[in-house]
Amino acid sequence: MDPETHLALHRVRAADLRARADAHRLAAETRRPGELRTRLGWTLVEIGLRLATTAKPSPAVA
Repeated sequence: MDPETHLALHRVRAADLRARADAHRLAAETRRPGELRTRLGWTLVEIGLRLATTAKPSPAVA
């Protein structure tokens, strides 16, 4: 392959990768990372703790 053609293709590919990286970075900044996931996780923990604890201890069998 001609070196000039190879260099031109490299420059086009590098510009495309930079544009994709910038778009990804901007999209990641606009999202709230894991807010819904965090709230759901803590809700599941709370439900699990409620199910695991009993309101009245069972009487001991003698």
